[in-house]
Amino acid sequence: MTGIARDLLPLAVVVGAVCALTLYLLGGANPTAGGWLLAALLFAHGWVHVMFAFPRPGGSPTATATPAWPFDLGDSWLISRAGSAAGHVRASGRILVVLTLAGFLLAALATVGILVPAAWWPALVLGSAASSATLLVLCFSPTLLLGLAIDASLAWLVLSGTWSPAAP
Repeated sequence: MTGIARDLLPLAVVVGAVCALTLYLLGGANPTAGGWLLAALLFAHGWVHVMFAFPRPGGSPTATATPAWPFDLGDSWLISRAGSAAGHVRASGRILVVLTLAGFLLAALATVGILVPAAWWPALVLGSAASSATLLVLCFSPTLLLGLAIDASLAWLVLSGTWSPAAP
């Protein structure tokens, strides 16, 4: 577990810094830039879930150890511990990937007022964070804790009323 924490620490620090910068900008320093940065974060977080659609990468013939691949729908605890059918888990996971990506894309567009009404923003962010968290729990790996933290932070942003996009 300490190896995972050590490996994720640099990424977690960068994500935390970008989130802090986003909140600072949204809080009044430059709400327009903050909105665009939040839109980019929403889209990027949704896009990362597409990795569940790709197979586990093969190891290099010269590598001594292949790093863990947390984005494998076949490694779900529902298959190994609960005895669920692998096909059902994979199908459910693929549906969640599509819902998460589409939801975060629409939320990003609503954030900056392009094509999607700003009034939809809270529901899109909460729904996308919920589908993301469901997918990450479905295929839980300690490496995915950062994604769950992002989902919780997005839910907090909506539920706290700290910021929401302005309706035109």
